[in-house]
Amino acid sequence: MSASIEGAVAIVTGGGTGIGAAVVRRLAARGVRCVINYATSRDDAEALAVEVGLGATAVQADIVEDAACRALASAAIDAFGRIDFLVNNAGRTKFAAHEDLDALDAEDFIDLYRLNTVAPFQMVRACAPALHASPFGAVVNVASVAGVFGMGSSVAYAASKGALVTMTKSLARALAPEIRVNAVAPGYVATGWYEKRLGDEGFAKLNAKVAASVPMGFATRADDVAGPIEMLLDPMSRAMTGEVLLLDGGGHLDVALSRRPGREG
Repeated sequence: MSASIEGAVAIVTGGGTGIGAAVVRRLAARGVRCVINYATSRDDAEALAVEVGLGATAVQADIVEDAACRALASAAIDAFGRIDFLVNNAGRTKFAAHEDLDALDAEDFIDLYRLNTVAPFQMVRACAPALHASPFGAVVNVASVAGVFGMGSSVAYAASKGALVTMTKSLARALAPEIRVNAVAPGYVATGWYEKRLGDEGFAKLNAKVAASVPMGFATRADDVAGPIEMLLDPMSRAMTGEVLLLDGGGHLDVALSRRPGREG
């Protein structure tokens, strides 16, 4: 069951590609008008805005800067007069073996924290007045199983996503009852990001390896994450706040095997 959200307005950071683009498509299919934020993927974001229609707009903003977050929220208000949903999807990583303590320095931690943790906070703060005024204000943060279990592409990445998980709970408590704040924590997600770096053959091999290593027997794709995000935004989920949904095909059920290649979030 779903409640009507037709006419609502959503900001999706990192919305031009991958999980963000899948979220935009799902929301637009339900009549939600989307502000598609991007940092560098202008062509993808603008093409997606045309594809989904409903007046969707692509807005460039480097959300590590607080002023850019405030400008992005203002752009949504100027375009549509309201903000009902915020999906904090933008993020990045640095690959470094966890046991190689010299592979990271303080700047690596700061760089990842700025986008993966601080930027979502800034976006929530910038959107909070409009979300408070919405009849169903909701935020979903895209974290990672890395932040739940201390694994993934690097210690710095896991730490930044772990902080996002904790912040989700803090904000859920602070912004209730008008605004719900939840998070999803994907594991490996088969997106174009991997495909571009590995090529068709390498991408297929990685997906097969992941599928063989998780109970559900498939590699999670962007829409497998976008569906639960849509569900968390839906007013029918009004009793859910401060929750973190693990979306890794059941891989977290056997965390002891989490160091296998391809199992990293």
